[in-house]
Amino acid sequence: MGPNPTHERPDMLIDDIKDQVLQAMRAKDSGRRDLLKVVLGELQTVAARSGDAMDDDQAQRIIRKMVKSNHEMAELSDRPEVVEQMKVELVILESLLPKTLTVDEIVAALAPVTDAIQAAGNDGQATGVAMKHLKPSGTVVEGKDVGQAVKQIRG
Repeated sequence: MGPNPTHERPDMLIDDIKDQVLQAMRAKDSGRRDLLKVVLGELQTVAARSGDAMDDDQAQRIIRKMVKSNHEMAELSDRPEVVEQMKVELVILESLLPKTLTVDEIVAALAPVTDAIQAAGNDGQATGVAMKHLKPSGTVVEGKDVGQAVKQIRG
């Protein structure tokens, strides 16, 4: 079976990061270049340890961990220059991830199953209904945002 032109390769994100490193080098943007090299190194290290090629879902999970770590560092630091550096890095890291829906957008996407969410026995079951509805469409959401949307729907 040959390649399927309707599906992207599973490792497009890594190739995109490599391209962005080159662009940053050409633009002499050393801060962006260095951060992207760190991200690329982390992804390649994880892939080498596992012995498998890394797909975009795995890469995105690792980048999300890096985003979370930068948020925590920014919150914990009492040095303004560190906080500012974390904010700059967060913009770059978050640009590597697909856009996620906001809570309001999730509420709108769940309109067809609003009755089922309201009828669920508890918030956990309601969240299960929501995720079952959102997953097949390939919608990118954060779990905490789905939880907030469910609570908003259940009022």
